Amino acid sequence: MNDQSPVRRAGGRSARREARSAKLADHLRPIKPGMQGGQYKPLSDIDVQKIHQAALTALETIGLNDAPPSGVQILTDAGAILGDDGRIRFPRALVEDALTKANREVVLHSRDGNNDLDLSGQRVHYGTAGAAVHLVDVAGNEYRESTVQDLHDAARICDVLDNISFVQRPMVCRDIPDNLEMDLNTIYACTSGTTKHVGTSFTEPGYVKHALEMLHQIAGGEDKWRERPFVSNSNCFVVPPMKFATEACEVMEACIAGGMPVLLLSAGMAGATAPSTIAGAITQATAECLAGLVYVNAIAPGHPAIFGTWPFGLDLRTGAMTVGSGEQALLSAGCAQMHAFYGLPGGAAGGASDSKMPDMQAGWEQMCSNVMAGLSGLNMVYEAAGMHASLLGFCHESLILGNDLIGQAMRCVRGIEVNDDTLALDQMAQVCMGGPGHYLGTEQTLGRMETDHVYPKLGDRTSPKEWVEIGKPVLAEKATARKEEILATRSAARFDAALDSAIRKRFNIHLPA
Repeated sequence: MNDQSPVRRAGGRSARREARSAKLADHLRPIKPGMQGGQYKPLSDIDVQKIHQAALTALETIGLNDAPPSGVQILTDAGAILGDDGRIRFPRALVEDALTKANREVVLHSRDGNNDLDLSGQRVHYGTAGAAVHLVDVAGNEYRESTVQDLHDAARICDVLDNISFVQRPMVCRDIPDNLEMDLNTIYACTSGTTKHVGTSFTEPGYVKHALEMLHQIAGGEDKWRERPFVSNSNCFVVPPMKFATEACEVMEACIAGGMPVLLLSAGMAGATAPSTIAGAITQATAECLAGLVYVNAIAPGHPAIFGTWPFGLDLRTGAMTVGSGEQALLSAGCAQMHAFYGLPGGAAGGASDSKMPDMQAGWEQMCSNVMAGLSGLNMVYEAAGMHASLLGFCHESLILGNDLIGQAMRCVRGIEVNDDTLALDQMAQVCMGGPGHYLGTEQTLGRMETDHVYPKLGDRTSPKEWVEIGKPVLAEKATARKEEILATRSAARFDAALDSAIRKRFNIHLPA
């Protein structure tokens, strides 16, 4: 359990009201990033062993093809076998050796050091991802192509949301046609919008050196960057089923050389590019990521890498993605169990929706997989807020509403503390034997009301009468107002004038100064 025993506060009721109106100190918060999950286990121990053994068999007998020449050399030098059919196969001993070398104490750094992510054990963190190509316009009930300004605004919003712990690029800058400039502006837009950890990808291997140059500028030098790399590479190093993505592997090699953490991302679609069964999709994703783990540790043993099993669900009637389905929630929860079995930091998808707008469908879909991912102990829950239309659309208002939703999911992850204080026998005796007959206003209730309970920032808990009296507020409209409030304030993450000028002098930055 995640023990959150309260610290007693002295003073009368008015003092407590005043204290509750202020932002809670971190040690008093009922929830916080990095709480331990793992309470939910959809797979039995025998199931986990079967998946593990099946993944090893797949690597040993099927293997992967299409590695770049550099990857073939790296992997065969490590002990992999290149067959006459061009497929690289992985002996069991080679995979087991890579598992012993893998980094199990990965920390993803933030730029200011205030939001570092400890990925050891089954610590849970929620954040964005998805590379959507559209922005959801709630007011117009329509979609439009996403821009670099939209991406920057998303990063700025994430920076002030307590329950969003990292910002992996949620949108593509569709207004920047040059791929190099798009990649560099993606980094600029995100890092100038938030000091939280940022994840991004690269179109071509040659672009990595330019990105590292920018990151060295932001960090204050290459040595400081390598000490605390605050941007990681989201790398689709495989094209399921069981093929390496040639250019992405070369990108990965360049990122490792540059000291950048990598997310080994396998994103097969169950029924299309992965087996249609949940167990089969998890097995293939596990095999592919184990191959990636061998690759990384053959280059640099212990390099920070995230085991990114991201199998997605598929509606077999239509061929459409079903990221908001119960099957998706089970896929990600099962993957989290495999990460825990290996003792590796891992990530998977959770919290995305197939719905086009932040409506009731979005709510049930986002909550289902976010709760199950957290309870299963998934270290990095990607796409946890803001993602719609089966990853095609991103919504600023939904991002803000997702902060509330994730707060409730995190409360589920925290679980139930059972001790003499929480069993409350002394309270029962005081209230029932000569007391008021209820627990409202008791010292214990008031003392724990903020350390035990998570309250939504925008969610409506008023009575129907109160709701009418305050003008019948609409949730999406409240989220829009909050968005405008955030974006009307200068970003605390913005670069100082000298650094910003130096970056703009070296790179073609599309955001206005």
